[in-house]
Amino acid sequence: MSALSFDTRYFRTALGRFATGVTVVTAETPDGVPVGLTVSSFNSVSLDPPLVLWSLSRNSASLAVFDACDRYVVNVLSASQADIAMRFARGTSAERFDGLGTGRAPDGTLTLDDNCAAWFECRNRSQYVEGDHIIMVGEVLHCGHRDIPPLVFHAGSFDLTPANPA
Repeated sequence: MSALSFDTRYFRTALGRFATGVTVVTAETPDGVPVGLTVSSFNSVSLDPPLVLWSLSRNSASLAVFDACDRYVVNVLSASQADIAMRFARGTSAERFDGLGTGRAPDGTLTLDDNCAAWFECRNRSQYVEGDHIIMVGEVLHCGHRDIPPLVFHAGSFDLTPANPA
């Protein structure tokens, strides 16, 4: 099938049938300016060594920061943080942090506040160019979690229903 006959919108809708968690990946420029963006393409890669991946558009204004940074944090948003997901999906990176509580992971990497369901402080291990995105592989240095439901994105919107008890 040629690229011209492929229906990209239909493909995106089909992908939307797969529910994903929602994260905000945070880092800082060399001079300490915070950078963050909403990412739903987060996944585990390996337990030994502990590796995770996420992807970033090659057109992202934040690409240079994430390409060059030594560490970043993947903040897994909780079900109560849909507003944070929307904030980090639009606007400029500087505006995204206005009035928002932040913290530091054990090695000093910028994190969001403690309302997140989980977080992973990662060493920027490797990157792979594939199509219109860069696949970022992070080696997990530290992580944490809380016993709260995560924010879920499905079929173009957030699923705000509480998680079913186990």
